[in-house]
Amino acid sequence: MTKKCKQYDFDGKELDGVEIAFLDKDSRAHMQSINDYIKALRKNARQWSANTKDRSQSNHSGAKPHAQKGTGKARQGFLGAPQYKGGGRVHTPHPKFDQHVRINRKEKRQVIATLLTEKVENDRVYILKDQVEKECKAPKTSRFAKFLEAIEVSGSCLFLVNKRDGEEIKNFQKSLRNLPKVSFQYIENLNGYTVIAHQHIVVIESATDNLKELVRG
Repeated sequence: MTKKCKQYDFDGKELDGVEIAFLDKDSRAHMQSINDYIKALRKNARQWSANTKDRSQSNHSGAKPHAQKGTGKARQGFLGAPQYKGGGRVHTPHPKFDQHVRINRKEKRQVIATLLTEKVENDRVYILKDQVEKECKAPKTSRFAKFLEAIEVSGSCLFLVNKRDGEEIKNFQKSLRNLPKVSFQYIENLNGYTVIAHQHIVVIESATDNLKELVRG
């Protein structure tokens, strides 16, 4: 199955468009596979480094706070107990062992292809003519704001660029930095969570081959 994605230049003028072949319904990932993949991504993003001290690790002397009897107070044996200021914590987080969830490579490709297919089907993928070297000689947020306004894109938007070096790419990224709900990413690093998190995707023309490969799975 194929569909022509809308193509624009930096002024928002519509061009010929780009034909994208995407998955048919029988080849797409099951909803449970998508759910498992996104959960795995989120779990793997955690550092598991939160750490607190229990009473055995708190820095206090071993002396009793007060006498066992004769004060009218409850018995206390240690200033590092949780009820005292600076005492150890109870049932709080400690560093865990490796919690990494393995993601099957074939399943990962199928999920990303399925999510991109849905975006293509719903006309949420746009191709931007590659004029980065010409248009991004200096950071210019207003240029991209006008572009998004011209193509009538509102809501969260992701700009995808093929990985390359150069001051122009840095300026491209800086130009998007101050736009609300707009993100920048290299298409080689794309994952399913990023696709789900954005309503629209704008792909630089030079990255369309990468896009076609991802959509095919």
